[in-house]
Amino acid sequence: MRLPHSPSRGPGSPDVQPFYDAATGSLQYVVSCPDTRRAAIVDPVLELDPRAAATRTDLARDILAHLAERGLAVDWILDTHPHADHLSAAAWLKERTGAPIAIGERVRRVQEIWRDLYAMDDFPADGSQWDRLFADGDTFRIGGHEARVMLSTGHTVASVTYVVGDAAFVHDTLMMPDSGSSRADFPGGDAGELYDSIMAILALPDDTRLFVGHDYQPGGRPPAGEATVAEHKASNKHFEGNPSREAFVRIRSERDATLPLPDRMLMALQVNMNGMRLPEPDAKGRRILRIPLDRFPFHD
Repeated sequence: MRLPHSPSRGPGSPDVQPFYDAATGSLQYVVSCPDTRRAAIVDPVLELDPRAAATRTDLARDILAHLAERGLAVDWILDTHPHADHLSAAAWLKERTGAPIAIGERVRRVQEIWRDLYAMDDFPADGSQWDRLFADGDTFRIGGHEARVMLSTGHTVASVTYVVGDAAFVHDTLMMPDSGSSRADFPGGDAGELYDSIMAILALPDDTRLFVGHDYQPGGRPPAGEATVAEHKASNKHFEGNPSREAFVRIRSERDATLPLPDRMLMALQVNMNGMRLPEPDAKGRRILRIPLDRFPFHD
């Protein structure tokens, strides 16, 4: 589902087209340079029916259709972190666009954690499954725009934010102001680090457009993914009154303790830690995922 376009505000400001996946509440983006018609895809979703373990590519195909309609060429396919609640379509899109896939360099730590959980001791936890691993402060180009990488840990140990002109893709740090912030209880997550990451994001200029990774439509409102730094400072439910780090950690930890694991997590992370690639089929064309048993608590 395409959400309303967020147009360039002028020189140095990119166009942003959001896409929404209702099944997981996930947001994906095409960020582009109006002058050069070059673009990057951020956090694309490969759809998964968790009951049937069946995948489809309708959302990714909609992104390709948008690129064709707007005459955009893809420079990068970017993931902000290895997602726990959905499969990434980055590898599928790379096959069709030829664009390199990239993620933060700390993905190696996620690979180490989940290699053990999946009992995949021979899995290479070196990040070699991606074309580029970004370090904090790295820069790269999307057409005429310089993009900058900010390490934004807390939701995961590997999370990064991509800042492109007056747009920042902040993934699962902040949600929309009426939802607050994202959880920090997955393996390698840390609520204190999440607070620090959000404080760094809120230190960006007040008119910076922040594009979030999820929206669960509180109150039944239409899906949305964009609010400015100023709007978050004024009304984000977890940052009203400028809470201390200690107060935020308490609020976030209490909330996380009530949340079940995402229903796609144990399938998604095996794919997403492997350069967003589905398992290779065997000689009979069968693809098989491994599921760790009794490594997480039972949730009533």
